[in-house]
Amino acid sequence: MTDKPATPRPAPSAQAFVPFVSVDAMMRLVHRIGLPTALAQLTDRIEGDFRRWPEFDKTPRVAAHSEIGVIELMPTSDGTHYAFKYVNGHPSNTRAGLQTVTAFGVLARVATGYPLLFAEMTLLTALRTAATSALAARHLAPKGAKVMAMIGNGAQAEFQALALQAVVGIDTVRLYDTDAGATAKCVRNLAGSGLSVIPCTSAEEAVQGAQIITTCTADKRLATVLHDNMVGAGVHINAIGGDCPGKTELAPAILARASTFVEYPPQTRIEGEIQQMPAEHPVTELWQVITGQAAGRASDRQITLFDGVGFAIEDFSALMWLHEALGTETGAAQMLDLIADPDDPRDLYGMLMRSRPEG
Repeated sequence: MTDKPATPRPAPSAQAFVPFVSVDAMMRLVHRIGLPTALAQLTDRIEGDFRRWPEFDKTPRVAAHSEIGVIELMPTSDGTHYAFKYVNGHPSNTRAGLQTVTAFGVLARVATGYPLLFAEMTLLTALRTAATSALAARHLAPKGAKVMAMIGNGAQAEFQALALQAVVGIDTVRLYDTDAGATAKCVRNLAGSGLSVIPCTSAEEAVQGAQIITTCTADKRLATVLHDNMVGAGVHINAIGGDCPGKTELAPAILARASTFVEYPPQTRIEGEIQQMPAEHPVTELWQVITGQAAGRASDRQITLFDGVGFAIEDFSALMWLHEALGTETGAAQMLDLIADPDDPRDLYGMLMRSRPEG
């Protein structure tokens, strides 16, 4: 008596597969494109989407806060594509050898709801955050700015410096972190970048001679990383570390002197530096500057502040950039059997039953 051969399970259809970009695939893709080129492309992509800002659904991100961190969902749609990002922020993670920020995202077709792309976004968030800072500096920093101070030398620091080099043309970065090891890491990583890299022993030293000051620290508390007496006339500040309630980096007196530019006021007033200010504190939306609907830098002595907390449209732009890059980079994505696709769309149960083991 011979055993009856097992009935093969139905193979997934082409509709079942969704491209997945892993961390390894993202790194290979960025290296093939070139990091400076990727940062410049992302900056232009984000700017293009900011120019059509009214087309997007906009909502503050959905956040689950705890005493040690936050987990957030960031959704948006332009009516044709939908995107969301899952991201966390846990400053104490580094003590256990873990990342402060991790993320993944999905890009989908609005017409069908089917995903087009599933991707890691820990690296991609670092790239898009740096590109957004570069975009703000492109429109707000003093013309010919060459020196940047980078206060906070963690995982984002090198991307910030290289984006400002690629997009704005800085040639010098002055580094400071309360952890000297983080500064030393950043000095090593930026060697050979073409930037003059100057480690400093205090934030006060770091801002000397800088036309652009970037603050990007991780502590989840109301902190004063940048004091009022450290900021002179004509400086542009990218304040990107204060990105949730109860977490800031700038002295309120700086906000009182600066012209403040934001992504989406309903989110920034909750999460950004301006959470320290009255509800009526004046701000200008960055997209309005980009489209010419509002003034940006109006004088050489003006202090401009980009109170950047990160907004979903930037992640949408990054995922669209990635999706388009995959079109020219064969083999960069792994195909995942992610979508149930029965022969009869009404017979999901039948698909399940046909897949059961024989015997």
